[in-house]
Amino acid sequence: MTAATTALGLLPLLFSTGTGSEVQRPLATVVVGGLITSTVLTLLVIPALYKVLARTRLSRRGVTLL
Repeated sequence: MTAATTALGLLPLLFSTGTGSEVQRPLATVVVGGLITSTVLTLLVIPALYKVLARTRLSRRGVTLL
């Protein structure tokens, strides 16, 4: 939720066209991209890696998971 509210708060910087926007837009793009990437990694990739590693470790010991 924190990442979503921060990304929503940076949307005006992404779409601004006024004075100084050429400096602020790249910064907002990088921050929003980092928030999205870190959220996807945290919620999807890391748990999947843990599950794969747990299965390989348990299969070496002869334990089967359902």
